[in-house]
Amino acid sequence: MSQPRPTVRRRRLASLLVELRETAGKSMEEAADRIGCHKTKISRIENARLGISLGELRDLLTFYGVEDDSYVEELVKLARRGGEPGWSRHLGATLPSYADHIDYEQTSDYIRSYQPLLIAGLAQTPDYARELYRSNPEMLSNSRVNDLVDTRMQRQEILDKDDAPRLTVIEGEAALRSRVGGPNVMKQQLDRLAELADRPNIEVQVLPLDSGAHVGLLGAFVVFGFPTPAFSDVVCVEHVTGSLHMETKAETERYTLAFDSLRSAALSPAASLGLLRQIQDEL
Repeated sequence: MSQPRPTVRRRRLASLLVELRETAGKSMEEAADRIGCHKTKISRIENARLGISLGELRDLLTFYGVEDDSYVEELVKLARRGGEPGWSRHLGATLPSYADHIDYEQTSDYIRSYQPLLIAGLAQTPDYARELYRSNPEMLSNSRVNDLVDTRMQRQEILDKDDAPRLTVIEGEAALRSRVGGPNVMKQQLDRLAELADRPNIEVQVLPLDSGAHVGLLGAFVVFGFPTPAFSDVVCVEHVTGSLHMETKAETERYTLAFDSLRSAALSPAASLGLLRQIQDEL
């Protein structure tokens, strides 16, 4: 039976504990001696594979020289909620895989997104996103559509943070030409994509329609990379009822190779922006 993926809060706490231990100049063996356990337990805690008791956490923080009481309480609160998916309260219990997707998105430092038919979620305008949700055959209510659009816009706030992740997006030309919501909505959407492409941490490339056969014909996917080496990359493939997440080395390496192949086949960032503007002028 496979081990459940660690939640975003447990991952966050684990990465902070590694940082605090290394800043304090302590080894895992010393940390283990401090709380009376084997080094393996410290390793599992720092890999987010094992939770930590509040007493052990407070003891380690004292050992690491953390003197800010408010910061200690923040970490204690993080540990208490370590098993709770970070976005579950926004999405409801019926969308666990979507919550996983957003949690990975919020904690990664490098996001690689290949989208042959749609604008990447982190780049969508509210009007574009609203049109997509309204097209759902489940006939979502207006209030539910608004909630989902609001959630999508909240997700995009990570791009405005001081430590914003690096983002590489490969858009299929079809995604730029598909008139979701009509010409005005698409003009605004292409403006948004061009604005993001001008940021130093964001790269946008377009895969032309005349590219011929390529690995991307199999569908869209996203690869999340994380700042903590112990956390493996995660690949997300979305489908009608949710998202499939893969994190074994064999799986993530194949998707990384596929993404690199698509980057080579796509237009350069400068040529991509030129095509984007050309399509915008044609609207």
